[in-house]
Amino acid sequence: MADLTDAALYAQGLPHALLARLRRESPVFWHEAKPDEGFWAVLRHDDVMAVSRDHETFSVALGGVFLADQPPAMVGSLLTTDPPEHTRLRRAVQDAFTNRALAEIEGWLQERAAALMDAAARRGRLDFVRELAAELPLQTINQMMAIPEADRGRLLELGDAVIRAPAGETQRAMSELGAYGYQLAQQRADASGRDLVSQILRAAQSGGRPLVAEEFAALFMQIAVAANETTRSLLSAGLLTLLERPERYAALRAEPALLPGAVEELLRFTTPIYHFRRTAARDAVLRGQQIRAGQRVLVFYISANFDERVFQDPLRFDPRRAPNPHLSFGFGEHFCLGARLARMEARIFLAALLQRFERVELDGEPQRLPSNLTNSWLSIPIRVHEAAR
Repeated sequence: MADLTDAALYAQGLPHALLARLRRESPVFWHEAKPDEGFWAVLRHDDVMAVSRDHETFSVALGGVFLADQPPAMVGSLLTTDPPEHTRLRRAVQDAFTNRALAEIEGWLQERAAALMDAAARRGRLDFVRELAAELPLQTINQMMAIPEADRGRLLELGDAVIRAPAGETQRAMSELGAYGYQLAQQRADASGRDLVSQILRAAQSGGRPLVAEEFAALFMQIAVAANETTRSLLSAGLLTLLERPERYAALRAEPALLPGAVEELLRFTTPIYHFRRTAARDAVLRGQQIRAGQRVLVFYISANFDERVFQDPLRFDPRRAPNPHLSFGFGEHFCLGARLARMEARIFLAALLQRFERVELDGEPQRLPSNLTNSWLSIPIRVHEAAR
């Protein structure tokens, strides 16, 4: 049996053939891992939804969402709590990500995306990941949180380290990010501003139980990392998907109305996060398998999003695919709060890219991030060719 936790398995892309075979033969199976980290692998779309919606049986509070147990810096975050505590924290954040709230920054996002394309056009040759895909989500969350300019570079470094660095450095980065969030909560304790930090603190106060600074520190770390990393991964893997299919790139340029559907299909096709974990809070049976209380359970979005029982011809990239019930934002209580923002960023970014550049081509070998968790890229050298204006 292949090791689904081995980063080398994903070095050449998603292991579709292996996952398809496992969905047929062993859709829920016990996966041995290093000592004390064995887990149940859940591979089919309906089973992933079943686990994700049943927080009383499959908990995140017992260990977090990553294969290794949650680090202390994440205790009390949205990713490491079950209802009702999760519901309280979610309510403190969700108003900042409503359609109405995001509509207020849509114009700003369009301006920033256009400015990024202007800079890319002047250069002609650039690293797509560092100079385009990373920039828009970074600028957006910094703008929403009103992070001082002098701090933004360091916060990007820390956010990258949480996902991309060795374990020891990751712990230090999480602690530093949490400390920075703690300071923000103290500085803006009156919650009088229009920035995202103040909105979260104000919403928590109106909910009857204000966030303590430690709780906000955990929230801040999660938002700072997720808002940058997942959208960057989507845009990077999305570009490569389109470059491998130049006819799709041309079709989207010719018919921009396809972009919302294309974003959904890119989310499915690239699946930025491979899997998340739950821990069995009690004994359970799933597809005939006896799961014991305390055992890890990993739901594999990279498998569910290509389940032949749900998606016709799943290995075909189809911007017109409808319906498209992908699980790239998760499902149930832990459905991604930033989903609306990520969709809007991707749509605006791609619209600006397609309008400005008739053609984009690789200018070197893309470098993938070695990871068994995220579909991320370190570098994608490109050359851009402007459309006639």
